[in-house]
Amino acid sequence: MYDGLSGLVDAGENVLVPAYLPDAVAEPFFDLGLAVRYYRLEANLAPNLADIERRLDDDTAAIMSVNYFGFPQPGLGEFMSLVDEYDCYHIDDNAHAPISVDNGTLLGTRGHLGVTSLWKLLPIPDGAVLYCNDAVVAEHLAPSSFAGVREQFGADDCRFLLKSAVAGLLNMSLTVSRSVDTLIDDRGMSPSVPDPSVRYEEGKAPMSKLSAYVINGADPVAIRNARRENYRAWQRIFDSHDDVDVLYDSLPAGICPQVFPLRTSIPQRVLEDLECCGVDGAHTWPRLSSTVFENPEYDRATTLSREILVLPVHQHIDPSMIEAVGDRLPR
Repeated sequence: MYDGLSGLVDAGENVLVPAYLPDAVAEPFFDLGLAVRYYRLEANLAPNLADIERRLDDDTAAIMSVNYFGFPQPGLGEFMSLVDEYDCYHIDDNAHAPISVDNGTLLGTRGHLGVTSLWKLLPIPDGAVLYCNDAVVAEHLAPSSFAGVREQFGADDCRFLLKSAVAGLLNMSLTVSRSVDTLIDDRGMSPSVPDPSVRYEEGKAPMSKLSAYVINGADPVAIRNARRENYRAWQRIFDSHDDVDVLYDSLPAGICPQVFPLRTSIPQRVLEDLECCGVDGAHTWPRLSSTVFENPEYDRATTLSREILVLPVHQHIDPSMIEAVGDRLPR
């Protein structure tokens, strides 16, 4: 995101991003000298257009939309019309959906620029893609030293391979044990590195050679199909639970879910029930920016961050493991 915007914006301008967003996402904007303004969302995670328009001014350089959990951003047509009206850049945050396709269009390619995270899909230590979907964006792109792929395998690659091997053993159990997704996510939420700016700075490196190797051998169709099957397995379980709401009732063709998201007013109890059944990869999402979390104006985002749980659908999980959880899960 830093590389995509660096040739397009000036320090002192501002960018609008949704309030329901992990705290570290704003760090590239701060690095570019931009002010970050958070806008509110509707209950279905669509942008609140009135709130966006209220926060726009002549110094607004870009506005971000988000494809949450692998699904397309609701209300995107109206959002894009507003972006065009105010002549801003549209950032398509597609961190959750690198191989999701909506009506023939790859998610992440609907904005002037888009970003997607490969390590949230594959068992790799890092990896991301910048989409330059606009001629002006492509013309002004000057990749930083963090772009590209490292030339050699490093110690971090070896450590990650060891961790992934442990995850593989865990996933062979009869329950949905700690998934590769969560092992990777722990890098960003470790108690030893709590500050988002520190996590951002530590991520300033080219993609590892290990990641590039795994990506080149990956089968997107097989991955999408496996994740969709696991999503449906969770959906069959929770459709009959009155104390939770499945966030997305349908799974449109082409969508590759990053997780299985559900909403409940009793998140801690649901998490405890899941843990008792062998699922310790479930968690609330996300850790919000303190600017949002401490501001009552963003009460919906704060409520969502407390009530939305995400469950693993990683392609290495067998659906029978999820079904076994359903047999033991209290109703």
